[in-house]
Amino acid sequence: GNWLLVWSVISLAHTARGCPDKCLCHTASKTADCKNRGFTEIPAHLPPEIQILLLQNNRIWRINQNAFTATPLLKILDLSNNSLSSVAPGAFQKLRYLQVLNLTRNLMHYIENKTFSFLPHLKELDLSSNSIIRLPETFGNSTGNITLLSLKHNKLQKMERILLESLPNLKVVLFKDNPWQCNCNIFGLKLWLESFLYRGGISDGIICSAPGIRKGKELLKVPYELFGACPLRTAHVHPASSHHHAFEHRSSPKHGHHHGEFGDGGRASCEPKPKPRPVSLRHAIATVVITGVVCGIVCLMMLAAAVYGCAYAAITAKGHKEHLAPLRQHGTPEEKEPFETSLA
Repeated sequence: GNWLLVWSVISLAHTARGCPDKCLCHTASKTADCKNRGFTEIPAHLPPEIQILLLQNNRIWRINQNAFTATPLLKILDLSNNSLSSVAPGAFQKLRYLQVLNLTRNLMHYIENKTFSFLPHLKELDLSSNSIIRLPETFGNSTGNITLLSLKHNKLQKMERILLESLPNLKVVLFKDNPWQCNCNIFGLKLWLESFLYRGGISDGIICSAPGIRKGKELLKVPYELFGACPLRTAHVHPASSHHHAFEHRSSPKHGHHHGEFGDGGRASCEPKPKPRPVSLRHAIATVVITGVVCGIVCLMMLAAAVYGCAYAAITAKGHKEHLAPLRQHGTPEEKEPFETSLA
């Protein structure tokens, strides 16, 4: 019995080797379980070989630049239900094997450009249940392997199409419960979403919150005609501005500067809109005109053929009659005349 007790103490000590106080480290599964422990930052002295780090339900409010240098082999990092209001770009950059990053239920308002740089194996990025009002143009260098992106339950009114296009391996995107503004700014997102679904992607769709007439409608069901008046414009933002003012320059010379509805950190606030619809409309009109002309020509040819056929039949019949009744030849010129004028 004593030997068993000694053995269990030794094995427990071995398991806890290099494990922070308040965490449970499992050698076999290479997991450090630090959830529900009241941490305010990433704990130090984690075992360097761990691949799973569970930090949910703490009060972590910041991530230092070198927080993960000691744990380079992490594959799964769960930081859900903490107090992160922002993440410094480069905070995760040592985690080149990271596959799953869970940042749900934090207090983030913005995701800065290149926040998730140098995570070449990142497959799942969950940003749901934050207060995100703005996403960047890019999540970072070498984030092209992301297959699942969840943005549910945030405060997004629009999103850059260029960000989604930088993630070519996306299979699932979740957009639910955001106050999407279905105006000109979302036109590019509509085009992208249609293409994504056509390629077999999975999404819960985008439900409009504004303007009022489109509230509750699916973006995919809003007809393109309603975006027809969207101007070409680009946003320019002063980086020092804390209010994120956007001044949008319209490409059309007759318009002056226009103040944007929402600032968006120096990105194009509106996709090039007017072209797709008018071009297809012109194509449609051209097609109708060409079809009409072709049909007209065919009809004329058929009419000519019919007239010719009738004339030929009549002349042939007349020939027979002439053989049968030579006495009635005096009527020939008058009968021939209508056919000649028709053919002429």
